Parts: sequence; structure tokens; C-alpha cells
Amino acid sequence: MCRNIKTLHNFQPPATNDEIRASALQFVRKLSGFTRPAKANETAFNRAVDQVTDIARELLDSLVTNAPPRDREVEAAKARARATDRFRIGRQSSEAVVERDDASNAVAI
Repeated sequence: MCRNIKTLHNFQPPATNDEIRASALQFVRKLSGFTRPAKANETAFNRAVDQVTDIARELLDSLVTNAPPRDREVEAAKARARATDRFRIGRQSSEAVVERDDASNAVAI
């Protein structure tokens, strides 16, 4: 669930309210253990998402840094490259390497 929470600080253009709310929703989902709450918990769940969204916006607005803002497109390209490498390596390691012995029997290495 939480792997979808992205860093929102120090980007150009700044994080939108929709991005902050999406991160707050993921956070509340993780804490509560609910993807969608039951009707009995819906009010509390939605209130928590609203409050976390407000606090996250306040946090992002108050943070300061000397680093130049990161470009969203450049960071997205880096993330895609990391994902490509990670999934390519994962596929290679999960495929069994097979050789044939002298009797033409397959032997996993």
C-alpha cells in the first residue's frame, strides 16, 4: 500500500492538492488496514484523510531547503530506469539455468 506514497517536497512545480491528498489517503489506509472502510467507519476514515491532508500541506509549506528544486520529469525518468533494472534483474534471477548432463538429463544449476 505505502509504496505509492511519493516524496512531495522540493519539486518544481510544487505538489498539488490532489497529490497530497492521494498520499494522505495511502497513509490512512496503511494505518487503518482498510482499503475501503465499512460504512460504520467511513466518517472517521474520511475525517482522518482530511486532517492528514491539511497537516501534510502545512508541513510542505513550512519546509525550507538550500537545494535547488528537483524536476519532476527527470525524477520520473530515473524512477522508470530503476524499475526497469529491478524487474529485469528479478526475472533473470527467477529463471532457472538448465544444462544437460551426459545422459541428456536436464540439471538445474
